[in-house]
Amino acid sequence: MATTADLKRNLVIQIDKAPCLVLEVTSQSPSARGGNTLFKTKYRNLLTGQVLEKAFKGGDRIDEADFEKRKGQFLYLSGAEGVFMDLASYEQYEIGREMMEPIQGYLLEGMEVQLGFFQGNVVSIELPLTVELKVTETPPVIKHATATAQTKEAILETGMRLQVPSYLETGEKVKVDTRDGRFISRA
Repeated sequence: MATTADLKRNLVIQIDKAPCLVLEVTSQSPSARGGNTLFKTKYRNLLTGQVLEKAFKGGDRIDEADFEKRKGQFLYLSGAEGVFMDLASYEQYEIGREMMEPIQGYLLEGMEVQLGFFQGNVVSIELPLTVELKVTETPPVIKHATATAQTKEAILETGMRLQVPSYLETGEKVKVDTRDGRFISRA
């Protein structure tokens, strides 16, 4: 059992019998003598994906969720679903379309990820911060490209579309930020 003093980013708490990942915590000092500090939180319900807000009074008890992170590995796509394996138990889990869609463009077979479990079910998949992917299709290099940031669209080996600098060619590997899908550098 935790209290509001334990609230911090990336803590998984239980709200309305669902695991919720705390995204942001701000505190507001009391305006009256004897008033409680308010802790405003923004959190993501890991079962529905909704981002919600809730305020707690100073000293309130908070239930920590029965949440566990384990190392996992992406095995393959099966239609719109992804198949992942728990690297400790070698148990395999099929992940539905709603969890796969936002991360599918970053996944390569054999990639290690963090699987988040709640009551024995996978409720979250955490990717590495960056991934290296090969450019499979892009327009030719623009001759006499200036030093200014000119970009062009590239299609990566996972099917993801991305804006890359004009000097990149088909076949090169690039580093991509998995948080916002942005080109970082050549790999």
